[in-house]
This record gives sequence, structure tokens and C-alpha cells, in this order.
Amino acid sequence: MKKANINTTQIDAVNIPSGAVSKNTGYSDEELKEFKQIIVSKLDEAVSHYSFLKETLSGANDHGTDDTSPTFKLLEDASDVSSKEETALHAIRIQKFIEQLQNALIRIENKTYGICSVSGKLIPKERLKSVPHTTKSLDAKIDGTK
Repeated sequence: MKKANINTTQIDAVNIPSGAVSKNTGYSDEELKEFKQIIVSKLDEAVSHYSFLKETLSGANDHGTDDTSPTFKLLEDASDVSSKEETALHAIRIQKFIEQLQNALIRIENKTYGICSVSGKLIPKERLKSVPHTTKSLDAKIDGTK
């Protein structure tokens, strides 16, 4: 399984409201370690899935039977193109998810993980465990969709 490259010197894209976070706000080092384990696990799984999708798109797993089939199968060719487009879109979504998880690891290193980018308040642990790459509390997310 491939490990993701994480550049902890990157500037995180999440802007926490200035003055919204006090020195006592934030999760403890032990809690951050727990979140990091969840994120690394999801990151490893996503990287593995992304690698599989890339191999599928590149034809690396192909058994070389393309030249043995009749060349005038337009409907099957259209289906193949559609399937490849769906796979490519899925790979793009997985790549974005990997980037979000890497950004979450950077926030853990910066000790800003779990702080809502809108309100500056702590995001509940339950939300972070189910959506570990989130940067917004549920209230902020709902308010932003209206």
C-alpha cells in the first residue's frame, strides 16, 4: 500500500476567523493523535483506491484482448467510453478527498484541527470522526447551503 506524501510546510487553505480562537480552544494532543489515526487510515485506503483507478484508466490491468474483438461494435465502444469517463470522475473525487485528508493532517500538526473555519468554535468529535476532513461545524455547513 502506498503512503501519501504530506507536505507539512504547506499553508492550510482553511481560514479561521481572527480572534475567534482562544489559547485554550482546541483538542488535546491525545485527541489529535486519535483523529490522526482515523485520517491516516482513510488516507491509506483512498490512496490505494486512487492507484487502482489510475491503473484501470491506463489499461495496466488489461489482458490485451482489445485486438481480438470485432472493430465495429459502436454500442460497446460508447459504453466503454462512458465507463472510462465515470472512472475518471471518480478518480478526480478521490484525488480531492486525498488532498482534503492531507490538509487535515496539516491542521493537526498546526493544532488547528477541529476548529470551525466559520465560527472558530470546536467541531464536535462525532462529526470529526465521521467526516475527518471537515473544516466546518454542522451549523456552519447548513447555514452555508442556504
